Parts: sequence; structure tokens; C-alpha cells
Amino acid sequence: MRYSEGGSGRVFVLRLEDGDQVNDTVEEFAREHSIERALAFYVGGVAGGSRVVVGPDASQPQAVLPLVHVLAGTQEAFAVGTLFPDETGAPVLHMHSASGREGGATVGCTRAGLETWLVGEVILLEIVGTEARRVLDPATGFQLLEAES
Repeated sequence: MRYSEGGSGRVFVLRLEDGDQVNDTVEEFAREHSIERALAFYVGGVAGGSRVVVGPDASQPQAVLPLVHVLAGTQEAFAVGTLFPDETGAPVLHMHSASGREGGATVGCTRAGLETWLVGEVILLEIVGTEARRVLDPATGFQLLEAES
């Protein structure tokens, strides 16, 4: 385990509107408001056709390839994630959502394109006092959290 310690900064309340892409909208807001690190919560509707990563494609053992699932129909959703800068300083949101409709549910990473349906609420809790960031891991191709200070 690796870790660093930080504290709480500002708290932001966002209302996403119909058609807003969750990751893109939160990352843009973070750039505009100089938010480098944060904990993010989402609650609201997600549009049919939204895409979530639901795991690696097991049929491709030689590489870590994302398996993308397309949501069928409008769904209710909640999500939690973290926002940390990459090696260039750009904010990168890593968020996982659970969404469902009529008893069916999907859980996955929102990076493939989770779209707000009608309205979505986001709470951003800024984290200050740490230098944690996302660093490219050559073995996986993922930007992994480097938490050591």
C-alpha cells in the first residue's frame, strides 16, 4: 500500500444538465476552478446509449482491453470517483457508477461516456495538502494513482 495525507478544501455543488458528459463536464469544471484533487459523487439520471467500461476483455489475454457496455434506455444512477492530475497537470476523473432500470443493473467505469439524462447532481470535495497524481504505468497502459508524498 502507498499513501499520502491531505486535508479538506472547498466544497462544490454542480448541477449537470441533459446531455452533459459526466467526466468531461467535471474535468472542465476542475480546470476552470483550479481544482487539482477531489472526491466526486454523482446522483441522477443517465441517458440510454451511455457507455461504461465493465471490465477487461477476457478474450484478449495478451493485452488489457476495456470491455464497453452500452446502457439500454434511461436509467437512474449514482457514482463515486476521484479526481487527480495526470503527469501534465490535467485533471483526470476516475469514477465508477451503478445504474439500473426495472430491476436490471450495470456497474462500470464512466470513462467510456456516461451522459446525463435531464439532471445530474455532483458534489466535489476538494483534497489539499497532497501531491498524489496519476502516472502512466507502461505495463497496463493505465494512468495509476501515485499516492506517495
